[in-house]
Amino acid sequence: MDRASLEKLVLDFTAAFNRDDLDAVMSYFAEDGAYDEFNGARSVGKAAIRAAFEPQFSGKFGTIRFLQEDLFVDPDAAKAMISWECTLTSKDRAGGWRGLDLIHFDKQGCITLKETYAKAEKPLMRKRERVA
Repeated sequence: MDRASLEKLVLDFTAAFNRDDLDAVMSYFAEDGAYDEFNGARSVGKAAIRAAFEPQFSGKFGTIRFLQEDLFVDPDAAKAMISWECTLTSKDRAGGWRGLDLIHFDKQGCITLKETYAKAEKPLMRKRERVA
């Protein structure tokens, strides 16, 4: 896989999160892929990964968006690191945190491992100002 293709895969994958498109997100994972959450939980296989993502995509936590900061790719190793600021907005609160994903791909461009790291144990939230 070349550098441009790997960068596009990572950016398109992130864009699917920001569209709240769980089906599109899942289309990037290999059948036996794994997802390591920042809290230590590990999900293996598409069904388990989907179950781990469902609360986020259902709106349970509010609106979540990932704003890209840096992107590093290693086409020879088929790996990428994307750092981001994750924003979280609910009806009465807003906040977020910073973190990164290390993503491993197979030769077909499917994600075999997504490792998420966060710089906070939980989102830093503040009450939203009411706009008249």
